[in-house]
Amino acid sequence: MMAGRDKKSSIQADAAFNIVQGTALSEQQKKDLLHRLARVEGQLRGVQKLIAKAAEPADCEAIAQQMAAARKALDRSFITLLTSAILTHTEGGAENGEAQAERIQRLAALLDKFG
Repeated sequence: MMAGRDKKSSIQADAAFNIVQGTALSEQQKKDLLHRLARVEGQLRGVQKLIAKAAEPADCEAIAQQMAAARKALDRSFITLLTSAILTHTEGGAENGEAQAERIQRLAALLDKFG
């Protein structure tokens, strides 16, 4: 059943956004990130429902577990974004030294700001 739900969220993510061609990320990288974020969104909706229906102190443990899972999934999406950016920005090594140095500086700034 989980595979069917993953496929459904992937189709929804693809249909919900007009994926623009560009040099920031490849189309496949964008689809992967959108799919991951759609799953996180579903997890967060589930957490909201658990909170709304919480009736006993023991319910807090289930909520905390689901929140931790959503946070970890979001962290994995972030790492995927950084990895994709590194791969995208280091492709095409046939450029001059100045352009390559600029790309490396942009990556270093990205990692410094968010890493």
